[in-house]
Amino acid sequence: MATKRKVNNLLALAVLSVMIERPMHRYEIASTLKSHGKDRDMDIKWGSLYTVVQNMAKAGFLEVVGSERDGARPERTVYRITDAGRAEMADWTRELIATPEPEHHRFVAGLSVLSVLPPDEVVELLGRRIEALNQTIEATRREFGKLITTGLPRLFVIEAEYGLAMAEAEAAWARSFRDEIASGSFPGVDWWRQIHTDGIEVAEVIKQVEGGMTPDSTPSSDTGSRRPPG
Repeated sequence: MATKRKVNNLLALAVLSVMIERPMHRYEIASTLKSHGKDRDMDIKWGSLYTVVQNMAKAGFLEVVGSERDGARPERTVYRITDAGRAEMADWTRELIATPEPEHHRFVAGLSVLSVLPPDEVVELLGRRIEALNQTIEATRREFGKLITTGLPRLFVIEAEYGLAMAEAEAAWARSFRDEIASGSFPGVDWWRQIHTDGIEVAEVIKQVEGGMTPDSTPSSDTGSRRPPG
C-alpha cells in the first residue's frame, strides 16, 4: 500500500531529484527539470511548482539558503535539499519501484466500453493506434540510440528503455487483437457485429450476458430488443 506522504505529488519527487545537484531557485528548478526531460517521465503541472516547493520547505525537505537578484528582476529565494529530503526521495523511489499501484490508462478505459462500437470500426481504430505507436517506437529508438552513443550510462536512460518496451508490448497486443477481429477468430465477433447491424441495445445485451447467456446462446434481434426507430 502506498505511503501517505507529506507532499504527495510526483512533481515533488522530480524536484528532489534535481535539487541533489546544487541549491536552486524555482526558475532554475523548472529549467533543470525540462532539460532533464522530467516532464516526459512524470505528469508535471508547471503551475503547481511554486506551491510544491513551498510545501516541501514546510515539510522540511527543502530549506532556504539565501536569495539572489538578476538585474531588475524580483529577488529569487534559493533552496537546497535537506537530509530529510534525501531520505524522502530514497524512500519514495523504493516504494515506486517495489510496490505496484493501479494506474489509470486511457486505452484501458476505451477497452472497457468497446462494445459500443462495431468490430469493423474497432479494426480500423486499432490500425490507427498501431501506426501511431510504431511512430513513437521508432522515434524513441532513435533518441535512445543517440543518448547511448554519447556515452551516457544506461542507468540514466533506463526509464526511456522501459517506455520503449511498454510501447512495443502495447503495439504487439493491439496488433494481435486487431488481427483476431479482422480474421473472425475473436470469440463472438459475429454476434458482436450482429448487435450493431440489427441495432440491438447494448444495455439489453449486457443484461442477457449477466443472466448467463453466451454469444452463441444470446437471442438475436427478433426477440424484440431492437432500438426504437429514430
